[in-house]
Amino acid sequence: MSKKGNRIQVILECTEQKKFGMSGISRYITTKNKKNTPNRIELKKFNPILRKYTVHKEIK
Repeated sequence: MSKKGNRIQVILECTEQKKFGMSGISRYITTKNKKNTPNRIELKKFNPILRKYTVHKEIK
């Protein structure tokens, strides 16, 4: 039987790379508690294509 919970998997995608229109996509998969954070999350993560830390936003 599977465990029911409030944690869901979300995908974070780089915003700066989309602005520049560069090829490739920097994406990360993480989890969040949907009761504590009902809004979309934004985290600074490393983008290996741009070789710097950029803002990654949650996508659906």
